[in-house]
Amino acid sequence: MTAPGWVFTERDVVRLLALNPRRAEQLRRLQLLHAPDRPDQYTFRDLVALRVARTLLDQGVTVRQIRRALDTLRRLGLASEAPLAELRVTVRDGEIFIERDARLHEPSGQIVMEFSEKGLAEDARVSALRGLVRPLARPGGGEAERWFELASELDGDPAQWTQAVDAYQRVTTLAPDHGAAWNNLGLLQHRMGRYEDARRHYEVALVADPTLAEAAYNLGSLHDDLGDPPKATLWYRRALEIRPDYADAHFNLASALERAGDAGAARRHWARYIELDPDSPWAEIARGWVSGAGP
Repeated sequence: MTAPGWVFTERDVVRLLALNPRRAEQLRRLQLLHAPDRPDQYTFRDLVALRVARTLLDQGVTVRQIRRALDTLRRLGLASEAPLAELRVTVRDGEIFIERDARLHEPSGQIVMEFSEKGLAEDARVSALRGLVRPLARPGGGEAERWFELASELDGDPAQWTQAVDAYQRVTTLAPDHGAAWNNLGLLQHRMGRYEDARRHYEVALVADPTLAEAAYNLGSLHDDLGDPPKATLWYRRALEIRPDYADAHFNLASALERAGDAGAARRHWARYIELDPDSPWAEIARGWVSGAGP
């Protein structure tokens, strides 16, 4: 099932597809990943196309071969805004073959790759939940907590984010000191591209509850998305002051420090992330940095 209206930042793309710098540069050369000076957002179909291209590269297909395939699609009139999102891709004897609206048969030696949007949708849903604060228990008789519970059921589905925002706003009206609701409201605004509203809500969350590590982490993430690494680093460190075992904050801080050229400090946070979350999809990236080989 597609998800019209979803938008993602480049940071979301890198996380969802586990892109290392080499893969990201290859995707830029294919003009599938935007140039650094074009901070445009990505649609869901863009993500599917990027996932196909990344998997082709993982299979050993070259940038030149993929570009030639895309050129062929355009000549045949099959190109759209994200043609790879709509096609089955076959690699045979090192060459790419593409079929559309037809069942693929798999002869010996032929690799057939079919990319389900369902899997990517689940990745995106999980990513959207990062930084949210969940109810610790089912609510009692309080009206604010009942609205918080409802909002928490809605916010995992991007198609229901507008309703979730309304529900969290009900909570903050009924309980202005509800830090978790302010934080979650900020994160949904963040995901919807409303950065100034997101920043304000995160800051109110921290005023309401100075122990809310998620709000500090989300401020770091917001400043990362806005291209302000020093502020991002400051807020990731604040999140870790509040909760030293916050795995995601260690990962993001390590990444920010790596980009700033402070490899020694970054390595300490990569190592701590591995200790805290060794089985996550990003642990291998962290291990690469710790070993000095990169992701």
